[in-house]
Amino acid sequence: MNLSLTFMTDAVLALLLVMIAFWLPQLNIYTEKYSSYECGFDPMGSARLPFSMKFFLVAITFLLFDLEIALLLPLPWASQMTNLKLMLTMALLLISILAAGLAYEWSQKGLEWEE
Repeated sequence: MNLSLTFMTDAVLALLLVMIAFWLPQLNIYTEKYSSYECGFDPMGSARLPFSMKFFLVAITFLLFDLEIALLLPLPWASQMTNLKLMLTMALLLISILAAGLAYEWSQKGLEWEE
């Protein structure tokens, strides 16, 4: 009984919040609202200029290596495991894969900003 009452209360609350969020905002559209903001100055150009594809490639590479390095953070605590040889082998394998990926990225000139 309590579970069904909780689900019903949650559903009613969610529906109420969705309705409030749908009807509450004012829909008056004016040009200042949709102009780009440049520190109080008048916009000097379009704010929708595309970024260089090189920027995205470097950003994705950074995120990839950053997330992979985060996998190595628990390594000092993992040294307390009973099977130390397996843990060190897996850590060395991960570091080797990261080094091979970095070498490949470097050889393909993926880290060079200028072309």
